[in-house]
Amino acid sequence: MRWKAALLLLGACLWLSAATKLTVEQLVGFVRSSIQQKQPDKSVAEYLSTVTLSERLDDRTIDELHALGAGPKTLEALKALRTASKDLAAPAQPTPTPPPAAPLDPPGAEEQGKVVEQARDYAMNYTKSLPDFLCTQVTRRYVDPRGAQSWGLEDTLTAHVSYVDHKEDYKLMTRDGKSVLNSSIWSVGGANSAGEFGSMMAGIFDPKTEASFRWERWATLRGRRAYVYSYQVAQARSGWHVASGHGTADKPTAETVPAYHGLVYVDREMLAVVRITLVAELPTDFPIQQVEDTLDYDLASISGHEYLLPLRAVVQMREGSHHSKNEVEFRLYRKFTGEATITFDTPDAPPDDKTKK
Repeated sequence: MRWKAALLLLGACLWLSAATKLTVEQLVGFVRSSIQQKQPDKSVAEYLSTVTLSERLDDRTIDELHALGAGPKTLEALKALRTASKDLAAPAQPTPTPPPAAPLDPPGAEEQGKVVEQARDYAMNYTKSLPDFLCTQVTRRYVDPRGAQSWGLEDTLTAHVSYVDHKEDYKLMTRDGKSVLNSSIWSVGGANSAGEFGSMMAGIFDPKTEASFRWERWATLRGRRAYVYSYQVAQARSGWHVASGHGTADKPTAETVPAYHGLVYVDREMLAVVRITLVAELPTDFPIQQVEDTLDYDLASISGHEYLLPLRAVVQMREGSHHSKNEVEFRLYRKFTGEATITFDTPDAPPDDKTKK
């Protein structure tokens, strides 16, 4: 099984030259991190001058950052952001955390083995159970050139995904709301990935991969109990291709097939895979030092029938101090027909996160 993740890095100076839109939470995270790392007050203020907010900044938040040690120039920049954002909506209140479910005893060894085999059967037959369909894939790509957990939105890609005869095809339709004609998702550079419609899952559970599984714990995902197993795939059995570079004469593409490990979540009732995480074990001399992927599945309706389909993926990569993060949503699932069309909606903010445990 082959799937791919790629990181084509853009210069940090290009990212910093444009205004960066942040939520109040992201702004606070950046200032906190800057204080902890003892970044120069002037440098922090200069960066904040490039920022625009998507939410209203209030005096209380500024006072809290002042108490943490924000410098005078940083405070001036924060007050400017407060004035500029005074007509925006207040930040959304966090959803109250539900009380934890009653603990369960770990399943016995026999049940643990049986669950893995049932999940394997599900994974290897997953694509056979799917109808031909269309959907919209929205990818928000963020960059953090300093590695300070201060993410700036680089761009938003909207792609048409068709799944026909058990094969997925991606066609880029818009970038930041502007039409893109005759382009693939790989043509725009930057970080991208594919393989969410079954090949990642099959790559883990395929008997030829010889992945080792170990019981870890119980989890509750979207209100449902799930078995959680860790797994390990050796490099010699891996099908995960990771590439870096532009594929040009001056910067050819570097590619590797690493060993990897992660977690799989198996719904207790459906015995279906509902979450996968992957962590690449990259060679020390490879340009990229980190690639991690988390993919969630949830029920979606197509022509009145419900199928477990990709819901959301988060891919993070690092080259040196430069970090990138893709947040990918899958929406508007519908049956594929010759006359089928899709509306490409790209709202300013992601929908409510259904992937939290």
